[in-house]
Amino acid sequence: MASRRGADTLIAEGKVVVNGEVVTKLGHVIDESTDEVLVNGVHCRQPQSNVYIAMNKPKGYLVTLKDDFGRKTIQRLITNLGHRVYPIGRLDLDSEGLLLLTDDGELAFRLAHPSYGIKKLYTVRVKGNFSQENLRHFFDGIALEDGHVAHAKAKILDNDDNTTFLSIELQEGRKREIRQMCKAIGYPVISLVRVKFDDITLQGIDKGKWRYLLPVEVERLKRKVGMI
Repeated sequence: MASRRGADTLIAEGKVVVNGEVVTKLGHVIDESTDEVLVNGVHCRQPQSNVYIAMNKPKGYLVTLKDDFGRKTIQRLITNLGHRVYPIGRLDLDSEGLLLLTDDGELAFRLAHPSYGIKKLYTVRVKGNFSQENLRHFFDGIALEDGHVAHAKAKILDNDDNTTFLSIELQEGRKREIRQMCKAIGYPVISLVRVKFDDITLQGIDKGKWRYLLPVEVERLKRKVGMI
């Protein structure tokens, strides 16, 4: 980036081109959002910062930015963001809780890929009285509808009126994975909330609201997936 005096020199030497025309007048005003600026034949753009947010997704919202059938999507919850961001992984329509979104494609890819081992924690309410013995199914592996054998860490939090609250930790993110696992062993899911993504939690985020990730949180995520 040139100093003000250095910029004036570049203009005087005819090295600044805006929208195909050489700038000859000092103090020429440009619109950074639309004008094409070349200095010495090289495109000059304002550095763009990526955006990283955490949302508390409510039940009944699709994790997509557009739906052809007019159903509610998370886009309705981030209309005042001012940036186009994309979800990292998914939560199905009937699930709720922590969802990360960003316009940083490389970080999103790595966080969602199971090879990087990023842990997600869920609180799940299932139908039936779950026993300690049944927890071994998650450790041993449960076959899903597509034939994949899924593993997870699970523990019982509470039992109440023929329902059980479980804490389930995953490193993968296959479609409706937890629902499939629980159904396969005879305990259909009643409700599912993602409460943690790596070290990020829902603390301080009301349902349907979002917040920017702190720089230290973004840095920690990037370190976990080898970006820094």
